[in-house]
Amino acid sequence: MKNLLVGLGNPGVEYAETRHNIGFKALDALAGASNVVFSPGRYADVAEVKHKGRTLILIKPQTFMNLSGRAVNYWLQQEKIPIERCMVITDDIALPFGKIRIRAKGSHGGHNGLRHIQEVLGTPNYPRLRFGVGNDFHPGEQVKYVLAPWSDEEQSAMSERLDVVKEALLSFTSIGLERTMNFFNNK
Repeated sequence: MKNLLVGLGNPGVEYAETRHNIGFKALDALAGASNVVFSPGRYADVAEVKHKGRTLILIKPQTFMNLSGRAVNYWLQQEKIPIERCMVITDDIALPFGKIRIRAKGSHGGHNGLRHIQEVLGTPNYPRLRFGVGNDFHPGEQVKYVLAPWSDEEQSAMSERLDVVKEALLSFTSIGLERTMNFFNNK
């Protein structure tokens, strides 16, 4: 059985340590824990992880955030993975730093990456893990905030929070969405 794990972010070193790239950071942590590396693929950097008899296809779209749907659609079809076995990892300013919220479906909430995925797939019904980045910005400065680097305080807590995300992603692939939501949405 296969799962597709999609980490949203923007390619390029200038974005690597920004809040908007938490999806890339989460998949880098998962791949690193399994001693696998990403390779360039169509529309995305790709890695494959084995876990409890399952194959996890990890993708970091290289299309920039606003065109993430291209990569998601391509890899779902390429690997013949049903949408319910796909998890999209993204940043969320509506949640405090490090809090995660897993949902089976939902609106894009103004997030351009989620908006494009929804447009390309033709549905908002796909699992997503939202990672809180907080909202410590002045009105009109949202883009500047999400494209800024993590604070020192956030950076020092990052490893522990990424461990929770890794556990949640592996849980999703092994025990399913409902049980994973019940367990991790309160962590």
